[in-house]
Amino acid sequence: MEKKITSAKLSDRKGALDLASWMFNVVTSVGIILVNKALMAKYGFSFATTLTGLHFATTTLLTVILRRLGYIQASHLPISDLLKFVLFANFSIVGMNVSLMWNSVGFYQIAKLSMIPVSCFLEVVLDKVRYSRDTKLSIILVLLGVAVCTVTDVSVNTKGFIAALVAVWSTALQQYYVHYLQRNYSLGSFNLLGHTAPAQAVSLLLVGPFLDSWLTGKRVYAYDYTLTSVSFIILSCTIAVGTNLSQFICIGRFTAVSFQVLGHMKTILVLILGFIFFGKEGLNSQVILGMLIAVAGMMWYGNASAKPGGKERRSHSTPSNKSQRHVGSTESTELLDEKV
Repeated sequence: MEKKITSAKLSDRKGALDLASWMFNVVTSVGIILVNKALMAKYGFSFATTLTGLHFATTTLLTVILRRLGYIQASHLPISDLLKFVLFANFSIVGMNVSLMWNSVGFYQIAKLSMIPVSCFLEVVLDKVRYSRDTKLSIILVLLGVAVCTVTDVSVNTKGFIAALVAVWSTALQQYYVHYLQRNYSLGSFNLLGHTAPAQAVSLLLVGPFLDSWLTGKRVYAYDYTLTSVSFIILSCTIAVGTNLSQFICIGRFTAVSFQVLGHMKTILVLILGFIFFGKEGLNSQVILGMLIAVAGMMWYGNASAKPGGKERRSHSTPSNKSQRHVGSTESTELLDEKV
């Protein structure tokens, strides 16, 4: 009886922490989308890659302070694994930016939706995960609902298709690889950020101005910085720290696929907040139907994947040092959403 009570308490505690982690991610993700929307649309700071570099620079500063204060312990991550992660992460950011530039909004949204089946494929092939029929159907229902909400005109060209292909696979690999790193090297969320954020900050701040100049025809150094726009940049960077951390925490507590499925709840929430704050011109029966389908699919997924056999590994043998689960996702998607 005592064991049952202890197990129930642990289950309740895990549920509460899962909910808190997810709410932290939702609040910071939606917040950064709204701030970036104002920064880029209203104040003309359209340098998305450079802004992402500033986000990671701010995150690096925080990890340095926390390490000095003793909140982050020393940990090891081989340079080869770090470089692989940075490669996947930066290709994800650049790929998303280029995909949005070269593709229609409709095809861009379809490409984003395809990250779920790609993440499923990686889990099945690399982690030997098996999904139940209900779990598979619930994922399809989520994809259908979000597609009905967001996909409008769809046109594609060769270079746009290649950009989308690079963006989707690099994002899925980055999210999977964060899981891999946390699990294999027993890295906590802050520890992993402490390793990856500096490398991403340096690489993106070096490449970002040139890439942004190519994408927008404008130079970040020639931008007319005002007190208001700088304040929004600082606010964006501050929120980004929470976004980066919460993504690492969430994928550590869930999986890359679950993070993607639940992530579409943010899409629905952003649509709703957009209607509330920016007018209801885009609100129609098609969007409402899509929202209802997507929410139903997410509820079904949560129930189906939690059941025995809903989502499980075929082989449970892991090395002793693989004590932690994983994390990840690029914050580039959050940067790009406000452009759509």
